[in-house]
This record gives sequence, structure tokens and C-alpha cells, in this order.
Amino acid sequence: MLAKQLTVFIENRAGRLSEVLSVLRENDVNILSLSLADTTEFGLLRLIVDNAAKGKEKLTENGYSSLLSNVSIIEIPHKVGSLQSLLKAIDENGVNIEYMYGLSIESDTAYVVLKASDVNGLMEVLNAHNIRVLSSEDIAKL
Repeated sequence: MLAKQLTVFIENRAGRLSEVLSVLRENDVNILSLSLADTTEFGLLRLIVDNAAKGKEKLTENGYSSLLSNVSIIEIPHKVGSLQSLLKAIDENGVNIEYMYGLSIESDTAYVVLKASDVNGLMEVLNAHNIRVLSSEDIAKL
């Protein structure tokens, strides 16, 4: 199962992030997780939201460049070594992780958003290790 991630390209200037988030708020799009990476001139805002298609539509209407992509949101035990063990298995199967970021909703469970170059390969590894994969809708219900 894959989740939709909304990526927004924003200028790296004061107030721009707030403007983007205002568009989402005004259109009742709830942010579940986010990651912001910057360069000197622009930022990449990656979001898991409760309605990615609506978020993209409203951002486009307001002049923002964005895209939707498939990511895997996985559930792992929230304990020392869990993520490293999984990443070792993914690496051993030749799957490259392009980026990832975490979200923690429950005290004993951690969630990690992964973007892999080989989605099918990643899914095979996750299934082989009985790793629960969630959708954006699943996360919104937590």
C-alpha cells in the first residue's frame, strides 16, 4: 500500500512557508507530517496530508508548484535498533532509499516515511519482514 506525498517547491524567504500552510488551512487540508529541506534559493516541503489531491489542487490555484508522489509509510517498533535493522534488510536487497522522515504518534510505535528508487523492491522487503505499510488515510485515523 502506498501513500500520497505532496511536495511543494517554495522560495527560501521569510513568510513563504506560512503562506503555503495558510492555503492548506483555509481549504481544510490537515497536515499529518512534514519535512522541509532548503537550498539557498528554494525549499522542498514534503507533506503527508489527509487529502493530497485537494491540497495539490488548492496550491496550484494559488500559484504554487507542487507534485504528488507515492511513498511508503511503515510501522516499526519504537525501540533502539528497529530502524537500522530494517534499513539493513532493505540495503541487502539492493533498494536505495532516496529520503525519509519520521513521525511518532503513539509512544510504543514509530512511523517512517520512505521514498525508494525501487518501490516494488521495497514492498517485497517490507512484506518479507511483516512490516505494516499504511496509507495517508490510515495515518489520519490514528
